[in-house]
Amino acid sequence: MIQDNLLLILSLLFTISMLTMLSSKVKIPYPIFLVIGGILISLIPGIPNISLDPELVFLIFLPPLLYAAAWNTSWKDFWRFRRPISMLGFGLVIFTSAAVALVSNAIIPDFPLAYGFLLGGIISPPDAVAATSVLQGLKAPKRVVTILEGESLVNDAASLIVFRFAVAAVLTGQFEMLTATKTFFLVALMGIAIGLAIALVVFAIHRFMPTTPAIDAGISLITPYIMYVTAEHFHYSGVLSVVTGGLFLTYHSHQLFSYESRLNLLSLWATLIFLLNGFVFILIGLELPIIIDGLGGYSVSEAILYAVIISLVTILIRIIWVFPGAYLPRLLVKSIREKEQNPGWKATFLVAWSGMRGVVSLASALAVPLLLTNGKEFPHRNLILFITFVVIIVTLVLQGLSLRPLIRALRIEEKEKDSVETQSLLLRVQLAETVLSFMDTNYSEQVKSIETYKRVRDRYERMIEVTKKRLENDVATGETSTFYLPLYRKMLEEVVDVRRQELNRARATGEFAEELIRERERELDLEEARLKTMKPAN
Repeated sequence: MIQDNLLLILSLLFTISMLTMLSSKVKIPYPIFLVIGGILISLIPGIPNISLDPELVFLIFLPPLLYAAAWNTSWKDFWRFRRPISMLGFGLVIFTSAAVALVSNAIIPDFPLAYGFLLGGIISPPDAVAATSVLQGLKAPKRVVTILEGESLVNDAASLIVFRFAVAAVLTGQFEMLTATKTFFLVALMGIAIGLAIALVVFAIHRFMPTTPAIDAGISLITPYIMYVTAEHFHYSGVLSVVTGGLFLTYHSHQLFSYESRLNLLSLWATLIFLLNGFVFILIGLELPIIIDGLGGYSVSEAILYAVIISLVTILIRIIWVFPGAYLPRLLVKSIREKEQNPGWKATFLVAWSGMRGVVSLASALAVPLLLTNGKEFPHRNLILFITFVVIIVTLVLQGLSLRPLIRALRIEEKEKDSVETQSLLLRVQLAETVLSFMDTNYSEQVKSIETYKRVRDRYERMIEVTKKRLENDVATGETSTFYLPLYRKMLEEVVDVRRQELNRARATGEFAEELIRERERELDLEEARLKTMKPAN
């Protein structure tokens, strides 16, 4: 088992880092590169077989991945786009599961409908990590990215509930629609309740207990596991528990953490999620040859044919669902037309085409039981795994690699970019005006008599003046002007570099204490991070 082979795990993690850096160099999204890299690595003679205990797959990978996704989701944006997110997260999952079940039952000999729903539940949820990692740097509209991220939070829960019901139907041979529907809502609602209850406890600990950045990080790491395990222990939705609790805590995060904890948590979660995602994507490639060897009664050509057909079905089903879902409610309901902006066919097609499968589908496939309740081997398990892997690869490669030319061809990024940058400028003015008001109210005498106080006020006054000029110029020209800001930022970054070089010289000469040098180095790191975040999108 892989969990018993520490050297193999460490080697894979190192390989993930190397392949990801290489993917950046050749400008291929890292999920695609890792899958291809995993396949190539598996062909190397002497590479050991890799397998995971199905019972551990969900427990190891899902809680932190879902929790991080919830933390990176804006509750305001999530609620704003709740209608398209719900239609994709619930409606499309059920629609896809049913379509895949019917198609697989029709084209695969001796493949019962229950196994079709099992396969449909596995491959129905698109993966936000795959989509957003591919969209990153492609100037995709924020609305599209928000809907895809919000969809992934909801559809993971819906698809995994379908998956659990299908597994139960296969193992017991029984399925009643009315009972399943009641159980679905009970499992979902109780999962939400458990997630909120645990989130309230965690909120109280962070808010009222004397925590430190290290303690905050430790609690944040174990929180998703507590939510997931608690809900699953009572046979409710651990996924919805984690997602709900994560959304609640991220909404209140500004009340919970100091700046040190926030900086620490950002780095910690970024590293953890990168390694977990990378591990799963490379595992897709590494596992594929093993699954092919275990196809049993199916030839490789037959399995590929079934997998390609089902891959095309999943792609087409999403397109068929997304366009009516975007336009029919607007045509039928007046309030929707009045409240919601017309998404336009370009953004709608981008959402429809961003259906890459990834981590959750693989985790679900690997979690299919090895044996039935009578001790016999689970029928069609390797075929289900093979089809899942091919669907992931086809959607990642076909849709993932085509997104860049598609976005360029559609030319839908410019308006969104202007909107985001305009809001950034308006927020900068608002914050600066708040500072001026505060200083005039509380430090008016000091501003008049003390030069350092006056310089601070003058700096914010100039910031307001420059930003308003930039806003006026944008309105007049219809374009986002840059003034001297890029050159100004470059100068500030060079100033940071000069100070850093001097720190290195001081460290080499030993004329100052090491702890003082490290303190100043940390200040420079924070200043450089602030300057990097100031850069506009290219």
